[in-house]
Amino acid sequence: MLLSMSVLAGQAQRGDVQQIQALMTQQVTAWNQGNLAAFMGTYWNSDSLLFVGKNGVTYGWQSTLDNYRKNYPTKDEMGQLKFTLLKIQALGTGFYNVVGKWQLTRKMGDLQGHFTLVLKKISGSWKIIQDHSS
Repeated sequence: MLLSMSVLAGQAQRGDVQQIQALMTQQVTAWNQGNLAAFMGTYWNSDSLLFVGKNGVTYGWQSTLDNYRKNYPTKDEMGQLKFTLLKIQALGTGFYNVVGKWQLTRKMGDLQGHFTLVLKKISGSWKIIQDHSS
């Protein structure tokens, strides 16, 4: 019985990882289409969303979207996004930590950095509840 519970837990975790990988692919696709609203659809739509970037801490979904719109006002300035996922780790039931690299290829100059995300399963869907990108 213990072995079968362990197998089921492993299968559930693999399913979670696949869903999180799909979420990250969804983000890249939305960004590369210039669709910030769809990109932000992967984030927790809450005033408690936490984003930490080079300009400090931002709280809230709308404030985070507003910052993206201000910093990347055109598709050219958004460029083409690529993620390299380095680690996806369960933190406990319903929570994951994701570490990766981001790269923006742009005519005006490329940008790159790293990110750490905390994801939570909310109403059956994974959502980013905390993003630290540098």
